Amino acid sequence: MTLADLLPSLRPTLAARLEPGLWPVTTRTTSDGTLQIGGVDLAGLAARFGTPVQVLDTADVRARCRAYRAALPDAEIVYAGKAFLCRGMARLVADEGCSVDACSGGEVAVAAAGGLPGDRIVLHGTVKTDEDLKAAFTAGVGRIVLDSAAEVDRIAALAPHRQKVLLRISPDVDAGTHPGLTTGTASSWFGMPPAEACEVAGRVLARPELELAGLHCHLGSQVPSVSRYERAAVRMVGVIAALRARYGISVAELDLGGGHAVGYAEGEPCLDPALFGRAVRGTLARACAAHGIDEPRLLVEPGRAVVARAGVTLYRVGAVQRCGDGRTTVLVDGGMSDDPRPALYGARYPVRLVGRATRAPLETVRVAGRHCESSDVIADGVRLPADVAPGDLLAVPVSGAYHASMASTYNQVPRPPVVAVAAGASLPLLRRDTPEDLLRRDCS
Repeated sequence: MTLADLLPSLRPTLAARLEPGLWPVTTRTTSDGTLQIGGVDLAGLAARFGTPVQVLDTADVRARCRAYRAALPDAEIVYAGKAFLCRGMARLVADEGCSVDACSGGEVAVAAAGGLPGDRIVLHGTVKTDEDLKAAFTAGVGRIVLDSAAEVDRIAALAPHRQKVLLRISPDVDAGTHPGLTTGTASSWFGMPPAEACEVAGRVLARPELELAGLHCHLGSQVPSVSRYERAAVRMVGVIAALRARYGISVAELDLGGGHAVGYAEGEPCLDPALFGRAVRGTLARACAAHGIDEPRLLVEPGRAVVARAGVTLYRVGAVQRCGDGRTTVLVDGGMSDDPRPALYGARYPVRLVGRATRAPLETVRVAGRHCESSDVIADGVRLPADVAPGDLLAVPVSGAYHASMASTYNQVPRPPVVAVAAGASLPLLRRDTPEDLLRRDCS
């Protein structure tokens, strides 16, 4: 039995409490169920734009970019566009002094259209098509990350000018996260083992079309521990020292990737940028001193850590199903087509009722999507008022990353809009798909 069950008069007050660390910095709520972000009432925004709709707090994005820049004042902060990218987002992070990491020619084109100069765009990806590379060269991207030996000759042959490259190393550091999010172990196909990288570096140095600008690694996503990045930094410095010993070169840049953990439930661990900055900079300095080499310039690639908590998704309840096993399932008008993460690797979210007050007791329910898939579950075991009903509005926080970017038109459901909010105003960044959009690719 909870405090709200014992004292029903407290239920509206307790319902107004926001779970710490999960909502955008400008979020405000009241006991009558009103929820505001960026000074904009979410119920009114849902009525204007329809549901599902993703709300993006630009003040939150700016605050997190600034936190990284303060924690790593001498480093280059490279926003990982795969988390969420559109022209407006590119402009936003560029205004805050960040570069953009792109994983395709399409992401390069969007970043460039958002005003990013080429030298502030980094292209990487395990497989880069000729179209990806042509887009990169057209935009004049500053650096291309080589994931494999096969890319050396291809990129050298296509480069219209001398191109800076980074070698992606697999440092064999377990990220301590979900296996589906781990990319830096010896069994990973992302990047090269250190010994192979030393050989590939020689091939790069032999190509006048290429300039070896530095090294790159990425441990995975949702990495909770700073110590794992410290371990990766030490191993990467070891590779830098090996390159100096073998080729007499100084490596100018070291990109430690991103993947910094973000909590999706109250009390879940987050990676603090200030702690990360202090620890990694200290470890890097000590490791370089031990090898007697100059410190390379550091690059980091936060994506989810910049945008996840800036986003809130609004859904409309379509039905409340009392299942035969006694469980209650609240069905909403979105699901795996706008957020595939729960189906992919079991991600779960908090959910709250917004737009009206209630004194109903809280009930443990499952929130599921509109698609006829048993894996289309947005949240399980969450507490919602027992009187939740069709037409109610639900808000899902920590949904700014990997929602719009991974959204699909499964079941020919239009992808939802993304709307930025700030200072009491709203601005669409991405509009909702229309039936014409769905038919545009249909050549039959």
